Amino acid sequence: MKPTLQLKLSQHLALTPQLQQSIKLLQLSTVEMQQEIERYLLENPMLEREDEPTGESFAGAQQFDSPSTSTANEREEAPARDEHESDMPSAPADVDDDRWTSDAGTYSGAGRDEDDDSDSHDQHSTTPSLRDHLGWQLGATQLGDRDRSLVRFLIEALDDDGYLSTPLLELWETLPPEYEIEPEELEIALCHIQSFDPVGIGARNLRECLLLQLKALPLDNDVRLARRIVADHLELLAARDFARIRKATACDDEDLKAAHALITGLNPRPAAPYAQSEARYITPDVIVKKLKGKWTAYINPDAYPRLRINRLYADILARQRRGNGNMTGQLQEARWLIKNVQQRFDTIHRVSQAIVERQKQFFEHGEVAMRPLVLREIADILGLHESTVSRVTSQKYMSTPRGIFELKYFFGSHVATDTGGACSATAIRALIKQLVSAEDGKKPLSDSQLSEILGQQGIVVARRTVAKYRESLNIPPVNLRKTL
Repeated sequence: MKPTLQLKLSQHLALTPQLQQSIKLLQLSTVEMQQEIERYLLENPMLEREDEPTGESFAGAQQFDSPSTSTANEREEAPARDEHESDMPSAPADVDDDRWTSDAGTYSGAGRDEDDDSDSHDQHSTTPSLRDHLGWQLGATQLGDRDRSLVRFLIEALDDDGYLSTPLLELWETLPPEYEIEPEELEIALCHIQSFDPVGIGARNLRECLLLQLKALPLDNDVRLARRIVADHLELLAARDFARIRKATACDDEDLKAAHALITGLNPRPAAPYAQSEARYITPDVIVKKLKGKWTAYINPDAYPRLRINRLYADILARQRRGNGNMTGQLQEARWLIKNVQQRFDTIHRVSQAIVERQKQFFEHGEVAMRPLVLREIADILGLHESTVSRVTSQKYMSTPRGIFELKYFFGSHVATDTGGACSATAIRALIKQLVSAEDGKKPLSDSQLSEILGQQGIVVARRTVAKYRESLNIPPVNLRKTL
């Protein structure tokens, strides 16, 4: 075979380091981006924050008073911006049922307020742990050393809800034989724990937890009936089979309603107030305000990192005749980072503004006015690739008068209407939520009835689709929504 030379032309996409960095920054969340920037600040002396007291910004580098400002020199050195890129406006000055699960089934209760999670970080940090709280009560008892040790042993075995989920016999088998502890001694130690505050602590299941709380109440007819229902008919209560409960207990509707109110007022998770949980804070990337009758998106100044070139090091490099290869590379890397950070927020702003313009009815009227929207639609309008829009909308958040939402929230599938149009799945879920909240508790709406009502409003939705949307809203089925 004779060797020959051939000339071949081909096209391929080369991901330069700058482009790789740009893609990486775009897909990171705000927290992850801040962590990445901190890494660059530690590794690259050419880079610094604008709020740092030392050093002045390099005259030839970009000055970041806002996401849209840059010096003429930096614009000359930087690569040409995408023709679709646009400057971002600065933010205006004024921008500033629990589920009970047991072997009896799942039962919805009102004993615990979900709004309790709004406690501040300081309150969480000063709240004693469950074990500290129980240990303090143990110290106030007159128990002997042996009994105290057994009570402490069981306290350590409690789960986060305050239940002793491991059987006593299994716990007894883990104790060293040389201590010669009898199973009955653990039973006694558990009785001591169950006498502690909060009431219901140390229960081995939901039934025992509720009974402990009912036994702590003054005995009257309502409490007596509630105890009987919990002890013997908790399965029927979980299924909301009130007819069979009335028949089994020979009570009337008023007595059952009073007993039911007592039971739903109990706390199925007695240790919840002592849970040591850290609050997760979200810094929105975008703020949406209505100004002069128009909904407008602004980049959140608190989310935008203000970076600049360290003038001291840049001047040293400029005075060196031959230059320093390492420092020159660091200077170029710093310039790339500043440029890519601006481009990241520029793209986020453009996508956010496009979303706001297409979902303005949502900002006016809420979820029921959400329109169908897909990534491709925004990509085509802005001249971006669909994957770029996907990166922008992932883990990026928008603060609006209606709350904080991930950008992906505004995208969703559609359902056809009988007029030939389309309705957003988010809007349908909101309508289902409204219908269920307004239903008669004695005759709740079935999935078929919900489907028929939506059909009367011109929205063609199958029963199984309604069931899927209802489950996504954590709304129980019709039999579990029935009330007295």
